[in-house]
Amino acid sequence: MTFIGRLWTSVLLCAASLGPAGPAWAEHPGAPEGAEQTVTYKPDVTFTLRTSISGGKLVFVGDRGAIEGVVNPDLKVPEGAVVQINLVNGDGATHDIAVPEFSARSDQISGKRAATAIVFRAAKNGTFEYLCTLPGHKAAGMVGKIIVGEPSTEVKVQAPQIANDPTRVGTPVGNRGPRQITVDLLTTEIEGRLGDNSTYRFWTFNNKVPGPFVRVRVGDRVTFNLSNAKESTHIHSIDLHAVTGPGGGAAVTQVPPGQTKSFSFTARHAGLFVYHCATPMVAQHVTNGMYGLILVEPEGGLPKVDREFYVMQGELYTARTHGSSGLQEFSLEKLLAENPEHMMFNGSLDALTKIYQMESQVGDTVRIFFGVGGPNLTSSFHVIGEVFDRVYDQASLTSKPLTDVQTTLVPPGGATMVEFKTDYPGRYLLVDHALSRMEKGLSGFLTVKGKADDTIFHSDEPIDPHSGH
Repeated sequence: MTFIGRLWTSVLLCAASLGPAGPAWAEHPGAPEGAEQTVTYKPDVTFTLRTSISGGKLVFVGDRGAIEGVVNPDLKVPEGAVVQINLVNGDGATHDIAVPEFSARSDQISGKRAATAIVFRAAKNGTFEYLCTLPGHKAAGMVGKIIVGEPSTEVKVQAPQIANDPTRVGTPVGNRGPRQITVDLLTTEIEGRLGDNSTYRFWTFNNKVPGPFVRVRVGDRVTFNLSNAKESTHIHSIDLHAVTGPGGGAAVTQVPPGQTKSFSFTARHAGLFVYHCATPMVAQHVTNGMYGLILVEPEGGLPKVDREFYVMQGELYTARTHGSSGLQEFSLEKLLAENPEHMMFNGSLDALTKIYQMESQVGDTVRIFFGVGGPNLTSSFHVIGEVFDRVYDQASLTSKPLTDVQTTLVPPGGATMVEFKTDYPGRYLLVDHALSRMEKGLSGFLTVKGKADDTIFHSDEPIDPHSGH
């Protein structure tokens, strides 16, 4: 069958799902007189894309008209238009194309010059994704935007940035003696940025997810003052796993909006500990962003390293699917089923890939303070292309560390500390090695700069900065 024939067949199949929903209907041309006619329609807008490999990425490329040659072009259409997107296979691998927001998805195609198409009605204004749904292909670059409506009506996210900076790790305690430490935290409920085109109503400590990195030492006397913003609509609290006392502090910090409650404790155990809100229902408070880490350094402090980073893994349970635009509403049903739509490091889907830069130089020793806010899923923490020289299992800082570890398990409400030397330049990917979670937003970059040593790694092939395993 010819290219046009294959596309026309796909159009006929897709048209049936639209139903008789508009005036753009016509009889199938070329049918013999008197024969039963196949009802189809004339699309209002048609685009043709082809699959390609560009800059080491899998991409869609505009094939005709104004978008010709453009990588992952923005497809702009009027609200209510019937849209046809033709896809031509340009690289020979297996692909498809989908616009999930409008329930449009093509058949899979493989082999060069194979073709398919989707047809749908752009029923509402906004910015939505078109993508290849094969596992890993979106993450490899096969995703673009379809913009429905006039530019003046395009949905734009203008919301506070709640993602926490991974370089904000406080000051090492060094060799100082015990002190009196005061920590002031404010709980807030704010609509913040989740992704480029989406927001969520986060509940936070100090307007950040995760909350501030708290750094003390064994023997310090720590006073926590927890205030709840007067604009809040819920009671909030704090439970620190480093605290020996009722509820880790939560029993005395159930704070109504506009009030402050306090308690003091002595840091008795060295380690890296999670803290979180512990107001019923606790899992909802945690998933909404109310978690962080407190580091209790041993006497004499931790050994000096060149770079330290603060990374926490979290989950969001929303009514709408991953990739949807606009405000994402909390789903209790999905929380109880432990089925998150979004997973992220440091609060936003691109916190460690776009918003903040984690960087080191060749020869640096890197330390990552890693925790899982959760509230439900265990992490298999891994850095692709590196091996952990030392892992402080379960964040026990007084035990002998494990050495030469590839992946380390961290439970929800748990933490670890890993250290490794960055020996070779490149971009290294932070992941949970339950790798399907990358498709829900869970990834980060560590960029290593400096001179390459061919005795460590060498290839005559160009390095693809977007590759994983």
